[in-house]
Formats: sequence, C-alpha cells, structure tokens
Amino acid sequence: MAGGGALRVLPALLLLLAAALGKPTARQERARAGAAQHEDRPGFQYDHEAFLGKEEARSFDQLSPEESRERLGKIVDRIDDDKDGYITTEELKTWIKRVQKRYIYENVAKVWKDYDLNKDDKIAWEEYKQATYGYYLENPEEFQDATDQHSFKKMLPRDERRFKAADLDGDLAATREEFTAFLHPEEFEHMKNIVVLETLEDIDKNEDGFVDQDEYIADMFANEEGGPEPDWVITEREQFSDFRDLNKDGKMDKDEIQHWILPQDYDHALAEARHLVYESDVDKDQKLTKEEVLDNWNMFVGSQATNYGEDLTRNHDEL
Repeated sequence: MAGGGALRVLPALLLLLAAALGKPTARQERARAGAAQHEDRPGFQYDHEAFLGKEEARSFDQLSPEESRERLGKIVDRIDDDKDGYITTEELKTWIKRVQKRYIYENVAKVWKDYDLNKDDKIAWEEYKQATYGYYLENPEEFQDATDQHSFKKMLPRDERRFKAADLDGDLAATREEFTAFLHPEEFEHMKNIVVLETLEDIDKNEDGFVDQDEYIADMFANEEGGPEPDWVITEREQFSDFRDLNKDGKMDKDEIQHWILPQDYDHALAEARHLVYESDVDKDQKLTKEEVLDNWNMFVGSQATNYGEDLTRNHDEL
C-alpha cells in the first residue's frame, strides 16, 4: 500500500513474519473509487483487485472459462438462501460478509503458530516481538542502511501500541480474538482510533498532525515525470476540498480522517453487492437469475462473492 512506509529488502526471516502484519484500511482504492471504479471494465481488474487482492485474483485466472463458470454456478446455488431461484442484493451482501469474516479468521489461524512460541494458546507481546523483530534486535549490525533502521525503529513501537490497544484485559497476552483485532484493526470498533492514527502517521509527511491536500494526493499519486496530473487526480483534489476537508481549513484532522477511511454510512459489502447486481441485472428487476450471473461470469469469479471457488470444498455450515 503506497504511503505506508514499506520496508526495503530485508532478510527473509523478517520479511516472512512482517508480511503477516495487518494494515490500515486501503486508502487509495476507496479514495479513487468514484474516479476509477470501472475505467478498466473489460477485465474487471478493479473489482478483482480492489476488493480481493492481486494474489487471489491471479489464482482464479488460472482456471479455464469452462471451469470458472461451472464453479460459479455451484456457488450461486449457495448464495440463494431462500432457494427461490433469484439472487438479491441482500443475499449477495450476506455472502460477501461471510467470505470477508472467514478470510480474517483464517488469516489469523495461518500465522498463529508462528507467534505462539510456547503453545499456550495465547500470543504474548514478547513472543510477537521476538518472532517479528528478534533477528533485527539481535543483529543490528546487519541493518546499516539508514532507511532500514528507521523502518524498524518506527515499526516496533507502533506495533507495541497497536498490540496494547487490542489487548483489552491488559495482560500483554493476546487471545485469538485480541490477536485478530491486532492484525485486522479496521474490523473492530475499539481499534478505530489506532487505524486513524496510523493513517495520519503514514500520510502526514511534515508531521504537523494534519493531512493537507498535497499530502493526501501524494499518498495515492507520485508525479515522478513532472507532467500534468491525470484527470482522476484533479478530481481527487476537488474531492478533498468538497468532501474530505469538512471544516474547510485546508487540511484533515483525525475526525475528518476517520470520516474518510471509516465512514459510518458506508457498507463495503453492500456497495459491492449493489455493484454486482447493477452490472448483471439484464431485465432490471433488481435481482439476478443464475443465468444472468453466468452470462456475466467474468465479473463474478474475481469478486468476494465467490472467493475463487474455495467454498466448494467446504460445508456450507462452516460459513
């Protein structure tokens, strides 16, 4: 994610563990949604990558069109909860939320053993710190690059702050639910302040405690060639002035940042469900038949509604 102070190339052990760290809500994709939502319509890459990630999108691309359609048809049958032969926006929204939730908890399960070093079914802060930063702390001489040193010195206290915010009982040992909040703070109400603060720290390059328009744009667009800004960037500048900067003082404070990245009136799953229905509803009855879905299969196979056919290997009760 641009603007997030990504690590440079570091020893494999650290990169492997650091890759599991949760990130604040992807800001660029949401910020650009209005301007770039369907500019790549033929390949539906926006739908596939903005809501699922590039790695998973690529994995489904390896299937043949015939296999994709066949798997999608079976998934449609599962999404149709009331078995009336139609997929409604509400059914799609419910399905997408299930897939999102399952992904989060599966992600935690996959990395749990890497951090629960003493196998007590909790992850203490010291265990996490040792697993993630132990090599750096024990071998500082291998990190002579100033950028690497700055990254680690910034990340360690930041992770500790986030860990303590997720640790509701204050015992410095995370349960699975607390560790889930640590890795995926955007999904938990009590972690919103941390998400906002980390976003501010990532974008606020002059460290004045605010995000001005240039910092906002720089987080999503680097004009390295020095030419004119694309139309979508100009639109984003207008968005900043009209909708991000609520009090019109030329910058965003923490409350305005929260309104931007964690809007209370925005339901991510509902927005995606409405989009899928709108794009596939040929007879405009505001619901989809199986045929309408399959006719537009190349949009669905990469969306969160399908999760690339993995659900076919599971019992429906697991969702």
